[in-house]
Amino acid sequence: MKNKGMTGYLAAWQAMKDFTAQRTRETPDEIWLLEHPPVYTQGIAGKPEHLLFPNDIPVIKTDRGGQITYHGPGQIILYLLLDLHRWQLTIRQLVRKMEGAVIDLLGEYNVAAQGSEDAPGVYADGAKIASLGLKIRRGACYHGIAFNADMDLAPFLAINPCGYRGLRVTQAKDLGITDSKEVLAARLAQCFIARLMNTQNKG
Repeated sequence: MKNKGMTGYLAAWQAMKDFTAQRTRETPDEIWLLEHPPVYTQGIAGKPEHLLFPNDIPVIKTDRGGQITYHGPGQIILYLLLDLHRWQLTIRQLVRKMEGAVIDLLGEYNVAAQGSEDAPGVYADGAKIASLGLKIRRGACYHGIAFNADMDLAPFLAINPCGYRGLRVTQAKDLGITDSKEVLAARLAQCFIARLMNTQNKG
């Protein structure tokens, strides 16, 4: 598990960095949909004490913002490789669109959700269902959204999710959403693209 988790995440991370380093102003933007083997990722300013109970799941210090979070099977990863100049977006505006996409997706299933100014992400019934993280380089971004669809949430108990002690975590399945992760991934991508294309609405 340890090597598989590290290899899977590191390969995706390196691919994003390579894509961003090599892109030009003419490079089309891309959205990647995938899932990772079990792995904890720690942001640039991540504090090691937020890993409460070290275990067999590897911890990778990555270059996104934020603290520690968990990725694993059944979690939808939406990586955004975008030219922010092309879309005339600030980082804050992009984060609002990322949150809005998750809120829109859950709204399609009559689940109320909201973002947070203090702790970026999306929350439903007081628990976090999606984490956000970005890296900006040369006016372009990578990393993106991690949406809990139908996964084992137990590894979150070993951390302070996103650096917040006692933060509850939930997933689509526990909110009564029965569609497959493949359907949810496609719909999440569509919701984000709709938000991105709505240039009149910076949120």
